[in-house]
Amino acid sequence: MNKRSIEVFTAGCPACDDVVRLVRETACPSCEVEVLDMRTEQVAAKARRYGVKRVPAVAVDGRLAACCQGGVEEAALRELGVGSPL
Repeated sequence: MNKRSIEVFTAGCPACDDVVRLVRETACPSCEVEVLDMRTEQVAAKARRYGVKRVPAVAVDGRLAACCQGGVEEAALRELGVGSPL
């Protein structure tokens, strides 16, 4: 079964925790959620490749969510398929 890859880039802050909670609540069985800590160099390098400028940020199937430019919103996540079975 295929899974939608959802990566949440965080730095351990309360705002990041809120976004992790939102993503997990929005996700469906077709979603595989991975929380990545920007305080590690490997994750920071991956975030740079995605174009992450600030955290929290969410990437779905390797694409940075447009909502991450000004804040993470449920509607924008759903537009990317988060919460919709494959």
